[in-house]
Amino acid sequence: MCGIVGYIGQQGAAGILVNGLRSLEYRGYDSAGVALSDPQDGFRIIRASGKLVNLAGKVDLTDPTPLGIGHTRWATHGRPTEENAHPHRSGDGQVVAVHNGIFENFLELRAELKAAGESFRSETDTECFPVMVSHLMKGGRGFREAFREAVGRMKGIYALACLHASDKNRILAARSGPPLVLGLGEGETFLASDVVPLLPHTRRVIFLEDGDLVELTREGARIFRLDGSEVQRQVHTIPYDPVAAEKGGYKHFMQKEIFEQPQALSNTLLNRLPLDGEAIPLDLPFTDRDLADLTRIHIVACGTSWHAGLVGKFLIEQLSRVAVEVDYASEYRYREPVVQPGTLIVGITQSGETADTLAAMKEAAIRGARTLAICNVMGSTATRQSEATILTHAGPEIGVASTKAFTTQLAVLTLLALKLGEAKGTLDPRLKAELLQGLRELPAHLERLNALEPKIVQWAHRWKDATDFLYLGRGPCYPIALEGALKLKEISYIHAEGYPAGEMKHGPIALIDKTLPVVALMPKDAHREKTLSNLQEAAARDGRILALVTEGDTGLAGIAEDVLELPAIHPWLAPIVYAVPLQLLAYHIAVLRGCDVDQPRNLAKSVTVE
Repeated sequence: MCGIVGYIGQQGAAGILVNGLRSLEYRGYDSAGVALSDPQDGFRIIRASGKLVNLAGKVDLTDPTPLGIGHTRWATHGRPTEENAHPHRSGDGQVVAVHNGIFENFLELRAELKAAGESFRSETDTECFPVMVSHLMKGGRGFREAFREAVGRMKGIYALACLHASDKNRILAARSGPPLVLGLGEGETFLASDVVPLLPHTRRVIFLEDGDLVELTREGARIFRLDGSEVQRQVHTIPYDPVAAEKGGYKHFMQKEIFEQPQALSNTLLNRLPLDGEAIPLDLPFTDRDLADLTRIHIVACGTSWHAGLVGKFLIEQLSRVAVEVDYASEYRYREPVVQPGTLIVGITQSGETADTLAAMKEAAIRGARTLAICNVMGSTATRQSEATILTHAGPEIGVASTKAFTTQLAVLTLLALKLGEAKGTLDPRLKAELLQGLRELPAHLERLNALEPKIVQWAHRWKDATDFLYLGRGPCYPIALEGALKLKEISYIHAEGYPAGEMKHGPIALIDKTLPVVALMPKDAHREKTLSNLQEAAARDGRILALVTEGDTGLAGIAEDVLELPAIHPWLAPIVYAVPLQLLAYHIAVLRGCDVDQPRNLAKSVTVE
């Protein structure tokens, strides 16, 4: 949520800031603004509510001013108005700041500052920070000292960037929770909430740690801690090509990312599929003995990643016989989880910055669990605070509704289940060979799904005006029913629910009538006959059944109104194949309904606050 961009160098900052904010739109926002250093007036602050285009229309993108900060805001304290948009300035106009996160003690600080004679213009928690810095400087402190002391007064989570009118040679920033990344150029330095805004300018980046404060100058950056001590952080070279973050001729990023899944899966599986009975090469810091000694696995995640975890539970328990719990990360640390010796916690997060998932992993680690992150972003907080990481290598995912990150998470979980099964001695060699061959064939199967898009577009035209959907699945496809329903809700705003097919008669069957589309996932697996029986019950109550089946399965004739035949695949890999048509169905229904597919209302790509 929210996005920060900062620049100090030789180029005009205005265009860099606005274009950088444009690449952060996926994070979710409701207003935006920039502050540009001005030699006469201190700062020019330009803000607008609504979409970034409203701000861009106010900013001279050719402005040569070489210093500035920008922000896209997700409203938490105060309405999404221009007055509450960032940047915020102090009462004397000398200090400006942008902020991601929440200052939990802002009411106390606001009261303290008002009692000292300071004034406020907005309803936000953020404004107390530049006012506090200015107030401390009036007491004789320098900019850096006042900034550091103000940071120490803030309680909560934050990413901050701050400027002072009389200091044209530096940006001060701090991180405690939401991500901040430095970009190192030649004679210029960048700051952003993600690597994507930095890629057109540099691939040399530093990921700030919690508790880091940083001074950005044209020559580079100095990182220090709250006590003033200087620290060094690793410089990473990011392999992403900036072109990968562009739409590449597709109408929306989400559509592009759906069709990138064959390549994304190929990248995920590269060098991880052994031949001739070799061990799964996951490059983990755990020995086979460490893995064999595991007695329980806790998977924590949010949203789509939680659905991936549910599929992972099925795979890990089947292949390794290790008991798996899957928790919403937002609930995990508040239920006093029982973490016994031999517990591994697996955090699944696309961005590596999801606040709830990070907090859950930290809680489990404190209680003695080993830690593993499944993540898409090298150098993110999740990868740095975990003992082990398996990167999904999905590439940049800009659309808020996750697609390729989800299917690559499923592929990684399959590999992890195989690895655990090897270590535990529970993995049948024949089954291992079947699954590895199925993984090799997956990218080609997903390529074949492209040809089904015209059929899915027909479904979208037929069902775009429905007010409710019911998704049904069994076994490892039950979480895919949940995911399909979530995708439809997220981007088309149609109410949808996912259920295990066997649970239909325990409640949802009351909703079935001739207006309700029932999307059924029915691969040829051990659950097929039971699912068919459930669908017959739905058809008997006039339910409008849309079925996804294995090629050649004609058993739904006379029951389903529409049937989509999908490539035959090992049943335990079916979730990856069956997820893609549901992504396309949600996408095309949303487009036909005129929805903002890449930036659905009220949602953010990286949820960095609780």
